[in-house]
Amino acid sequence: MENLKIRVCTDHDLNLLAVLNKQLIEDEQFDSDMNVEQLRERMKGFIHSNYKAYLFEDNSKTIGYALVDHSRKPLYIRHFFICRDVRRKGYGRTFFKKLLDFLKTDVIDIEVLTWNERGIGFWRALGFKERSIYMRFDQKKMN
Repeated sequence: MENLKIRVCTDHDLNLLAVLNKQLIEDEQFDSDMNVEQLRERMKGFIHSNYKAYLFEDNSKTIGYALVDHSRKPLYIRHFFICRDVRRKGYGRTFFKKLLDFLKTDVIDIEVLTWNERGIGFWRALGFKERSIYMRFDQKKMN
């Protein structure tokens, strides 16, 4: 893990970001039916706003990415994803720490879906503490 780097994504990375975002959605079992092209356009909107996407690399191999909202204080991680084939090797913890250094911050917020037990465990292991319960009412899902 000596050649790890973080770089800011550009429009040239949108196809890769869309594919990684699709995998994140699948892994989290998020209720989105967006396809890769729709996610590409959505990601384009993000990185042309107050968000920045950061690609995690080991040499030239893509390890994952993060999407960070720079308009919020503290900063807010909207997406954090480590590729499936390199999980459980310490990349998540290492890149999270590198991301904090890269962003020059020691305070950051996240949200985790309540059913994403692996995600909750990961963030708790890094030292995150719960601050609120985010709730949604959806009458269509009550019937």
